[in-house]
Amino acid sequence: MDKGKLIGVGVGPGDPELLTVKGIKTLKSVPVICAPKSSKAKPSLALSIVQNVLKERKDDYTIFEPLFPMIEDKMELEIYWTDAAQLIMDELEKGRDVSFITLGDPSIYSTFSYIANIIKDEGYLVEMIPGITSFTSCAASAGITLGEKDEIVIVVPKVDQRLKEILEHADTAVIMKTSRHSGMLEEIINDDSRDKHIISVQNCGMDDEEISTGFAKKGKYLSTTIVKFEKSH
Repeated sequence: MDKGKLIGVGVGPGDPELLTVKGIKTLKSVPVICAPKSSKAKPSLALSIVQNVLKERKDDYTIFEPLFPMIEDKMELEIYWTDAAQLIMDELEKGRDVSFITLGDPSIYSTFSYIANIIKDEGYLVEMIPGITSFTSCAASAGITLGEKDEIVIVVPKVDQRLKEILEHADTAVIMKTSRHSGMLEEIINDDSRDKHIISVQNCGMDDEEISTGFAKKGKYLSTTIVKFEKSH
């Protein structure tokens, strides 16, 4: 019996209409769907995005929701990743393909990468179906472009001192998860003497999406700030 394949499916930033045709086709055909969630008390956000697609299915399929908590301890996280990978491999051994659904794109700051590495090392096939990234969706919601001609766009996953080191080379800076460190971000950006346009998008693609000029308000985990620097003449 052939072993199953792990398929990472990017489900976009939150709006179900931003699912790709290929992603929908896969979600309607795979026998097993892995939908990670960040808390036992909260449902999987990725699963909520694809719920209407799954409702259209007429066949039987399995869903499991492994816990991937929002913690910094890598050793502890590896336990969760290993447990989830084992659940997936149990299904792959039965010849069943497993779709791992992930916010945005599976190749951009996604937990899928950790799971995929474990699965690959065990000799299973892994495929990725790209999804619309949160930051391109944020730009679309805000009505701005990220890069034109030979402009340099940098994307950083969080606010830290590395941003300060590379900022001078950027025409556009995309900074994710900004609400937690808005004070540090404001200091780093304001230290740059160039004229700039700052816009923040929170919960992009969701019912409570919020777009504002300036830095992100505190409290919302899914916060992205885009800084466009004016060219000097």
